[in-house]
Amino acid sequence: MSGANGFRVVERETVWTGQRIHAEVLKAEAPDGSIIEREAIRHPGAVGVVPLHDDLSVTLVRQYRVVVDLEMWEVPAGLRDVAGEPTVETAQRELVEEAGLRAAQLDRIVRFHNSPGFADEVVEVFLARGLSAVPDDRQGVEEQHMVVERFPLAEALAMVDDGRITDAKTVIALLATDRHLRRA
Repeated sequence: MSGANGFRVVERETVWTGQRIHAEVLKAEAPDGSIIEREAIRHPGAVGVVPLHDDLSVTLVRQYRVVVDLEMWEVPAGLRDVAGEPTVETAQRELVEEAGLRAAQLDRIVRFHNSPGFADEVVEVFLARGLSAVPDDRQGVEEQHMVVERFPLAEALAMVDDGRITDAKTVIALLATDRHLRRA
């Protein structure tokens, strides 16, 4: 496998496998012939969804995140953990599961690598419009206890500015939504 600027991965070793992710140690040859070693988390990818209502409010969820031991405001989101499922279908499924909303229209507005220094996770963010209420289908104990709330988009952006929203996918999703609307 060849990379940019003459770097190439020459060896991969899986050192840990979990339910959804696994860890590898990679060895790569640098342009000068030296070998470098890096640790990598392999991740199936994820989606985020910005439910944009006709009044320019957005639906966010507040969910407890064990890893950081915090409740965080986030856009509805989830792992790409159904084999072969197109990302737009994952986005619709997660929107229903977490927020109890179905979108008539889902448009991808941004795609990004979350932390490419150590993980290959790619997140695709969709803007959801034409929303209708449906029964939610919350999965797992954290989702069972999440709070779902609507905020004017301007207030959600202020929450980014003042630090109430620190989740990377949500920050990127809200800023991309604002940019998308300003271009329209």
